[in-house]
Amino acid sequence: MKPEAKPIAGTKAKHKPDSGPIVSSAHLVSAQSAEMSEFEFGLIVAGNAFHRWVVHCMAAAGLKDLTPLDVLVLHHVTHRARDKRLADICFIMNVEDTHLVNYALKKLQNLGVVASQKNGKEVTYAATDTGRAYVQRYREIRESCLIDALNADDALNRDIGELARLLRVLSGMYDQAARSAASL
Repeated sequence: MKPEAKPIAGTKAKHKPDSGPIVSSAHLVSAQSAEMSEFEFGLIVAGNAFHRWVVHCMAAAGLKDLTPLDVLVLHHVTHRARDKRLADICFIMNVEDTHLVNYALKKLQNLGVVASQKNGKEVTYAATDTGRAYVQRYREIRESCLIDALNADDALNRDIGELARLLRVLSGMYDQAARSAASL
């Protein structure tokens, strides 16, 4: 048997990491659901990676200096080739701060990828031909860099679909918890 190495003065001894949950905020780990803290950490890391991805993918498609929200708003405005109202965009994207989406729409209009149209008192937004071309190029890059690299089989695609369903369920739980916390 090898003797255990003693730490050098002024340093910490190396030890095996415990097999506890991987979290960003250990003080929030609940005895009832450490898994929720693990999920939240995974969501933080995945959310940031996703935001970085959409910005880089759109830059590769030719539209640089956009925020993640700008990119997502452009995708939603392009979705199903239907004009969208600000309130509808915010509702579908679950964004409470309408001024953030409004700012993104103005920025996208200035870039010529989104156009607005007044219908009575309402303003609607739609992707321009230029915007649709950028979105199409984004799709091609996404297929090449992300989807092809995924090497998804039917089982993995089912898992991804189940994860998407769980995220929708959890978003409802977080929304309800936010309403409860706001009433305290």
